[in-house]
Amino acid sequence: MSPVTETEEHTALRAAVAALGRRYGRAYLTDAIREGRHPTELWSEAAKLGYLGVNLPEAYGGGGGGIAELSLVLEELGAAGCPLLMMVVSPAICGTVIARFGTEEQKRAWLPGLADGSRTMAFGITEPDAGSNSHRITTTARRDGADWLLTGRKVFISGVDIADATLVVGRTEDARTGSLKPCLFIVPRDAEGFGRRQIDMELQSAEKQFELTLDDVRLPAGALVGDEDAGLLQLFAGLNPERVMTAAFAIGMGRFALSRAVEYARERTVWKAPIGAHQAVAHPLAQAHIELELARLMMQKAAFLYDSGDDVAAGEAANMAKYAAGEACVKAVDQAVHTLGGNGLTREFGLASLITASRVARIAPVSREMILNYVSHQSLGLPKSY
Repeated sequence: MSPVTETEEHTALRAAVAALGRRYGRAYLTDAIREGRHPTELWSEAAKLGYLGVNLPEAYGGGGGGIAELSLVLEELGAAGCPLLMMVVSPAICGTVIARFGTEEQKRAWLPGLADGSRTMAFGITEPDAGSNSHRITTTARRDGADWLLTGRKVFISGVDIADATLVVGRTEDARTGSLKPCLFIVPRDAEGFGRRQIDMELQSAEKQFELTLDDVRLPAGALVGDEDAGLLQLFAGLNPERVMTAAFAIGMGRFALSRAVEYARERTVWKAPIGAHQAVAHPLAQAHIELELARLMMQKAAFLYDSGDDVAAGEAANMAKYAAGEACVKAVDQAVHTLGGNGLTREFGLASLITASRVARIAPVSREMILNYVSHQSLGLPKSY
């Protein structure tokens, strides 16, 4: 497969997911948000059709594809107005990490359920003081006989209320150097000492955000995912797909907003001409379309590199894709709302809530400024100020 042109299989998958998305649409998701429930019907149907586990190994009930296919699913659901945020977390981060580094027992226990949607897993990295800086994480794991004891705090963790477990990033002490290195632990929802508090968000979303406390949570040896000494390699095996999937989320949202604006600009007539005939309306929409297409190209490149096993190149491309998609999404949503004028702020057209939602792609899972730091240091070789 080329990272530039899509295969027939990808085109067919895109069309099939788009058809599913149209059956549900924006109204379905906004109703779920307003009623405080999760989009379980869409999640279940997407799972039944094989879309949720498309990236997971066939031996464990998945589709045998990669992040390229999974990002396509999320993008098309987003373009239909009903993206599933937990796709970024459960199959993309957690499923990928377990598939790549988990024990046979962990794979058998989790991957079939993640693939068929019957189980979900949250991901806990962000901390109140460290943010997403993996070098500053203070959640620590220490050995107690054969067990581990996990202590720390996490914040802005999505979907913990519906997840069967959370893949928590902690740090263990390196026996050789004494320094701390990141490790990943599967923490069951009902583990003793594992507490959660819902964060009151202005952002309206079906997936709730939580602050987590881990107070000497006792975990068996089998809760550790992967090699205790692999450190950042295993962590970024999950974080690079997260960036690609966030790009897909943003591109889908941008496409949805743009399609609403284009439809309106074609039909809304002032002074005998559709407003879309005026270049002051048409050009910004054309520009938004171009920027979304460019972001999608970088996303496809990042997914291609990741699925090819080139983790280093994928890291650079995934960061760039996430940056480009976040910027393109915010601009597309802003221009769409502006095109509709007052109608852009009504519930009927479903765009106003995207003003807040689109900012997420600039902020999470890593801010655009941290991506600029990454590119300036890693890609351009410029010195650090910190």
